[in-house]
Formats: sequence, C-alpha cells, structure tokens
Amino acid sequence: MRPATRQRLRLSGGTELSFVTAGEVSKPAVLLLHGFPNSSRMFRDVVPILSQAAYVIAPDLPGFGESDVLPKPSFSAFGQAMSELLDRLGIGPRYIYLHDFGAPVGLHIAMQAPEQVQGLIVQNANAHRTGFGPEWAATKAFWADPSPENEAAATSHLTLEGMRDQYIAKVPPDITSRIPARYWEEDWRVMCLPGRMETQRALVADYGNHVARFDAIAEYLASWQPPALLLWGRHDAFFALPEVLSWMQALPRMEAHILDAGHLLLETHAAPAASLMLDFIRKTQEDGQGG
Repeated sequence: MRPATRQRLRLSGGTELSFVTAGEVSKPAVLLLHGFPNSSRMFRDVVPILSQAAYVIAPDLPGFGESDVLPKPSFSAFGQAMSELLDRLGIGPRYIYLHDFGAPVGLHIAMQAPEQVQGLIVQNANAHRTGFGPEWAATKAFWADPSPENEAAATSHLTLEGMRDQYIAKVPPDITSRIPARYWEEDWRVMCLPGRMETQRALVADYGNHVARFDAIAEYLASWQPPALLLWGRHDAFFALPEVLSWMQALPRMEAHILDAGHLLLETHAAPAASLMLDFIRKTQEDGQGG
C-alpha cells in the first residue's frame, strides 16, 4: 500500500483544487469522483488498497471538501476542471469512478476523450431515467418550472438532516450503526462555508442538463462499450434499483455487484468494494496487454 498525499493545484481560471494522490505514476490512473455532499474523504478506505495496482487521484470537486468554489458552478465546468487536473498531472489513459454528482462530471470527461477510458466504475450513479425514484418528484418539477416555490422544494434537503439522510435514509439499522454522525456533521459544516450553498443550489438546477444528455450518454456507451464494474448499494433511498438493469443493458459485458449497503456504500462496504475494484483493474490491464 502506498501512502496518500494531499495536494493543491491552482487551475487556469484561478480556482484552487484540493486532491489526494497515492501510488506510483507509472501505474494505471484511477480518477475517483465523489458525489453529494461528500469529498475525497469518501474514498479514505479504498485509496490505500487501490494504490497497490493504480495511481489514484481523488479530488475534492469545486465547492466541496477543501477545494475552492467556482464562480459559475456547473457539471460541465466541473468536468473541465477535472480534465485540466488530469492534464496538469500528465494523466493519459484512466479509469473513472462515477457516483452521484460525480457521474455527470466523469461522463463529461469520458465523452471528451473516450479513447483514454480504460474502464468505468459505476457506484449508485444515474445515466438513465430508471434511476429516479419518487424522491425526485420535487426536483423534476423544479426543472420543468424553475419557480421560487419549486426551487425551495427541490433544495429542501440542504440541511443537516438532509446530509444525514444521504448516509442512513432507508438503510437497515444494523448497517447505519456503523456510520458515525461526525461524517454528515462535517459535510454540513463545509456546506455552511461561504459560496458552498450557492454551489449546491446551482448543481441541483444543472442536474436537469445532465438528464437532458442521457441520449448522448447512451450513444457514447453503445459506441465505445467501455469495460465497466458496477457496485450498487441496494438500500439507496435516492437512486432506484432499476437503474442497475439499465446500466447492464447499456453495457452487456459489465460486471455487476449489488451490496447490502446504502447510497454511500463505501462507508460500510469499503473492503469488498476495494477488492472488486482492484480485481477489475488488474483483469482489464491483463486483457489489454493480452490483446
């Protein structure tokens, strides 16, 4: 295992990114993209393990964790920021971890340079309409009619209780008992920093643009058929289980695992998830060398 190192990088637009790296640069690169309301801390237990076979890059997305906010936050702007980070680090071929808000960012990167994608790791991430359960009703209403009333309903989860729900909503108590409250309390502390709540509100609105790109994403997946590993927490209150089948239909050779976990499955199932990711990276590398 290789120790993780936290670094900072000032992007060309002036925003500073905070990110963690681990492993040897000569090994395959893995870009780990967290979602709402997290940071690279989400990957704390998998980074050391993955670094055995990969050069791991785990950024705090702009306005999350220790990264600065962007003047005009959007998923495409986040994608450009992550692409610049990869360029500045001299990263070529890469694996991309897609989760929650990290999915539109990672897919932006993948579709910009599909020939560089060695594999996708999909963890509770939507790229099809099947992923939207009833909890999305207010958000979809806001996308259709961005009135102040609809925005208030769509962003009502931006509270301490909303942070907690990301970890434990609809997850069996014996699993949630393993997740300390300090994690969602830290997420809430960060979200209350200047500019962070505005970033969250902008992303809730912009996620509708991600949904509008689902057809283009489907074309990318159909054309390129990247190697893929799916890890899904079956008790996710927000990303519906039928999304798993949609991913498997889009990528018929995808390896899929349903875990007894929630939306943030790495909080409770980091060890099995890391083992599966390590095997996936090693196998695809062997297959590539064999071809």
